[in-house]
Amino acid sequence: ARHKLEQTRIRLSRHNCKGPHLSHSASPEHPKFEVNLATVDTANDQARYFKMPHSFGYRARTRHMFKRGFKESGPTKLSTFLVNYHVGDIVDIKANASQQKGMPHKYYHGRTGIVYNVTPSAVGVIVYKVVGNRYIEKRVNLRVEHVRHSKCRQEFLDRVKSNHDAHAAAKEKGERINLRRVPVLPRESRTVSVAQNAPQTMVPVPYETTI
Repeated sequence: ARHKLEQTRIRLSRHNCKGPHLSHSASPEHPKFEVNLATVDTANDQARYFKMPHSFGYRARTRHMFKRGFKESGPTKLSTFLVNYHVGDIVDIKANASQQKGMPHKYYHGRTGIVYNVTPSAVGVIVYKVVGNRYIEKRVNLRVEHVRHSKCRQEFLDRVKSNHDAHAAAKEKGERINLRRVPVLPRESRTVSVAQNAPQTMVPVPYETTI
């Protein structure tokens, strides 16, 4: 029995199984290991001994994804139902966990699509999904609680309006104006006077030790 116990200890040392978190029973023939939870304090140690279940349900791993924001819990605001949606509008999909009806799948949470159908309480949205090496046009029906108008084109629309106003103002003056966006240009050349600004030689400060 002592020889078998010694072989078991050698085998455990080869596999790096010795440590403060593991302990084996006194039986050398059937060494059982028990995890000391008092010494498992770091996330890496916990991940070494515990694993999450292999669940791939319809709403698996959405605890934080579908969580309501701070001070956003409670009934849905009336302004949510007063927004008008038209065919062709660009909307952002953001699931509202307080309304389980017409809720999008977790894949579409945070995606942007185009409205192709409007019903009294829901809208149909076209979302492009990457499958393999191609895009598939997915059509999903969502209640209005889970969509909102996207602001992805707001900057473009503002620029169109400002360009139109600038073009109209320049036309009244009989001038030509460049409406193209210009990147940030380098600084212009300039002359530095040395009349009261003599050149200085920069050198490192000598090392000093004060004890």
